[in-house]
Amino acid sequence: MLPSENSPSTPAHRLSRGRVAALCAVALVLVTLLFEWTDLDLRVQDACYDFGVRAWRVDARDAAGRLWFYNGPKALVWVLGLGALTLLVGPERWRRRGGWSRRGLGVAVLTLATLPALVGLGKKYSNVFCPSEVRRYGGDFPYVKAFAAYPADDRPEQRGHGFPAGHASGGFALAGLFWARDSRRWRLAVVLGALALGWWMGGYQMLKGAHYLSHTLTTQLLAPLVALAWAALVRPERAQAEAGARRKS
Repeated sequence: MLPSENSPSTPAHRLSRGRVAALCAVALVLVTLLFEWTDLDLRVQDACYDFGVRAWRVDARDAAGRLWFYNGPKALVWVLGLGALTLLVGPERWRRRGGWSRRGLGVAVLTLATLPALVGLGKKYSNVFCPSEVRRYGGDFPYVKAFAAYPADDRPEQRGHGFPAGHASGGFALAGLFWARDSRRWRLAVVLGALALGWWMGGYQMLKGAHYLSHTLTTQLLAPLVALAWAALVRPERAQAEAGARRKS
């Protein structure tokens, strides 16, 4: 869970935030090693694929599935992001009425914008193909793990863009809303909601052959790291005001 920060400028809270970031970073390394050293990705993905009929458990062309698991959740993330942006740039009375933190809203907007961008950058350079694109599942390309090299005699002419998971990044990025309100109930709801929506979106992608389990787990663990980075960089409003007063003096 992300750290609560009623006074994020104090050393104790910075340490708490640092510990959570360290735990997420260690977990990311361990997840990477687990999937690089085992065939867990293939075992999970085999369960998502019917080898008898050579088809995925979920049809990517099914309109209802795309509505509930792809377009609908994506629209929800956009609505929440635009809502946070509106509260961020709107008058103070809007935030005061709902108990919103301007700094927390800024962290949320930045996380929602940058996590998908970071994941997109990874997809551009990782050269990993989606499950549906590899030969094991009826595709045209060899299967290699995220940090493995292609065989010298079987290198694809085009690059893959499957790692990490992009669609689920929107759901997991909602973790950035953690600091938007100073309420334990709110923060618990944010953590559980981000995990639920991220896996709702990511699970659908796995069942239709768009991503492996490791792709989604990587995106999940990147989300709190990005949110915590912005929480460290975006200073509390009180600290900003004090810094401004010092400059004037």
